Amino acid sequence: MPMEDINTQAWTVYGQRQLARAYTPPVPDQIFWAPWEGVGPGAEILGDITGRRVLDIGSGAGHHAVHLVQAHGARVTGVELSLTQHERAISSHADVEGTDFVQGDVAEYLAGAEPFDAAYAIGTLGYIDPHRALPALRDGLRPGAPLILSLLHTDLHGHGPSTEVAPREQMILVRDDPPLPTQMWVLAPHLWEDLLTEYGFRAEAIDLLHHPAESASVIQQLIRARRLPDRRTRVSSRPRSTRPPVAHAAVGVGAILLSEQGILLGRHRRGTLELPGGTVEAEESFEAAVVRELREETGLITRPGDVRLLGTLVDHVDGVLRVTVGALVHAWLGQPDTQPDESVGDWAWHPLDQLPDGLFVCSAQILTAWRPDLPIDHTPAHYNPFVPGHGEIRGDLAGSVGTE
Repeated sequence: MPMEDINTQAWTVYGQRQLARAYTPPVPDQIFWAPWEGVGPGAEILGDITGRRVLDIGSGAGHHAVHLVQAHGARVTGVELSLTQHERAISSHADVEGTDFVQGDVAEYLAGAEPFDAAYAIGTLGYIDPHRALPALRDGLRPGAPLILSLLHTDLHGHGPSTEVAPREQMILVRDDPPLPTQMWVLAPHLWEDLLTEYGFRAEAIDLLHHPAESASVIQQLIRARRLPDRRTRVSSRPRSTRPPVAHAAVGVGAILLSEQGILLGRHRRGTLELPGGTVEAEESFEAAVVRELREETGLITRPGDVRLLGTLVDHVDGVLRVTVGALVHAWLGQPDTQPDESVGDWAWHPLDQLPDGLFVCSAQILTAWRPDLPIDHTPAHYNPFVPGHGEIRGDLAGSVGTE
């Protein structure tokens, strides 16, 4: 059975049990993002939602939606996949003006809905594949809209979050009823941040909410994110420092690593985003420099035979000649990670059609030499491509790399 069907079945049974008990949770006086009252902030983190259209993802019995309507003047649409959970909501709150309870898949619903001004999920988004939910939310929210997510971090058994984007079995426990198995994405905060960034959001804060009993192991994540504005047609790049380099720093390498997730870029402590690379040391080949810099900066391991040199980029800064050799790395071992004492870290993969602003100009020049169709602005440089497999320069192919 597909993972999300397992979850739908579990929540349908859960709703049946609550209907059989005739249990309706009371409308709260305040929203709490964890299962325990008095822990963490309230609805204020959604911003001013008076008169705004707010999406409740996995709205369950509907009591949170009603609170936001009655206490904050919002107009809330609750989308719930479970038929029995939806029945609980409409049986208790169908007559509350300002609420709209929809039974269906949230990603499918958002595909035909007018974009919302805000969205939240209290313990529910972890039951949906983030690679399906987050793109739908990006398209279903207005630019600048807040997205508030309450997610499991550490469960009743003390099991902390996963370090890979994959679901795992978790149980829904209610009173003395048999537990209901589910598949849940319980991810480390940095993975949620990476996913949000990948799909057009900015994670503004991630807090861990602890159970009020010190002996309890359960911890909840609270993520405050915001839908980023639609991207501009072209991506900007930042200029390099105007300070002339010392002589030995005039020749460097920059490496392109392309995976299914995109191009590998790291953030320099100055704020620019860069390809792995650096200065070529004395008596070191360009391929060896790429291998060394990749290991030192990212922890990734490759071999000179897996490095293909693309060509040289030549420009001048304040009278100093700068030569940068671009390279394409075909294979490597390991996962990129921030290395101690290195000036570049926070390595992440960026899709080619979603490259970030603020690229280091040398990295921007290498990327457009490799792929002239990429819409990246930068100062021009003279590019001499190498003949593949020979390391020689073909003068008849030499040209300038610059903006169109």
